[in-house]
Amino acid sequence: MVDALGETPLEAIAKHLRVEPQPAPSIDERGPGEVVLRVRAAGINWVDVIMTSGQYQHLPAPPYTPGLEMAGEILWCGSGVEGWSVGDGVIVDGMLSGPRSLGEHRRWGGFATYAVAPAEALIAKPEALSFDAAATVLGAFETAYHVLVVRGQVQVGETVLVLGASGTTGMAAVQVAKALGARVIATGRRADKLEQVKRLGADHVVVTADDEGAMRRFRDDVKALTDGQGVQVVHDGVGGEHSLEALRCVDFGARYLVVGWAATPFVARGKGQRGAPNANVLPTNLIMMKGLDVRGCPAVISAHRDPSLVPTRREKIMAWVEAGKIAPHVSAHYALDDVAEGMRAKFESRHVGMVTLRP
Repeated sequence: MVDALGETPLEAIAKHLRVEPQPAPSIDERGPGEVVLRVRAAGINWVDVIMTSGQYQHLPAPPYTPGLEMAGEILWCGSGVEGWSVGDGVIVDGMLSGPRSLGEHRRWGGFATYAVAPAEALIAKPEALSFDAAATVLGAFETAYHVLVVRGQVQVGETVLVLGASGTTGMAAVQVAKALGARVIATGRRADKLEQVKRLGADHVVVTADDEGAMRRFRDDVKALTDGQGVQVVHDGVGGEHSLEALRCVDFGARYLVVGWAATPFVARGKGQRGAPNANVLPTNLIMMKGLDVRGCPAVISAHRDPSLVPTRREKIMAWVEAGKIAPHVSAHYALDDVAEGMRAKFESRHVGMVTLRP
């Protein structure tokens, strides 16, 4: 549970995040159409971390339970619930329940033993996925689909540059781009992490940090891998100086897809202190001279504004899962009592791909 919003994510985790005993939700207080779940796994997301300090566009009022994504088993079904039974394995749609949703089930996050969700938020857990994988498949892969398909319009044979490819969304983007028939150049700060990314599908990897940990110029590496032409698409979830360098790696007329700004986590600084001088800035001269399309790609906001986007992308993602074309790569999991350490690990990018909490 988070009982206040801190100044920075790490401060908020240290000061305001606590684990408390949770009795099972009272059946007498449940309404028709609700289900009670035993949470088996919850994804630890970047958004979970920054949300604790007020740096996200949808902020539940504290106290609230973090955990945007979860998977578990149904313990109880309310009246009017059809198509579901006690014991069914399910995924909870984080846009309809939990801290990123907008309705009355917002307080029921996945970092808990039990959760309550409306039946319309339930999705059958694919047999091919463990609870850990199921708890991480929607957020990352729906984002990657929205970015690369809806906004990026990636075509077979194009080359996609994925910045920060060893993270949750970056890893998903690599797999989605490959499922679309694209060639992928993946970047990251550590060679050992990128070796895992390459084993999971990237065609080429480029290290973006020097021996001291500072960003190194990687334009020449990317140009060499594209015969001097540059890439047709950039998936940028990193921001900052990496964005500026990536703009030099593109072909004329490329689509530059803005997904996030993990390299500049204090852009918002919480408490409403958004905007200049903290905001990321792209040079308009490069955008103009290279004829670029710079496209913002807010997957969740877009879905809230146009819910018709969701069924198509979800159907495609689940078809790819069943076909073995994509699979969440969960490299670490934490116990509920270690939630603070798990969130710090996510903030510090210690692990490749997805990280989960096991209540």
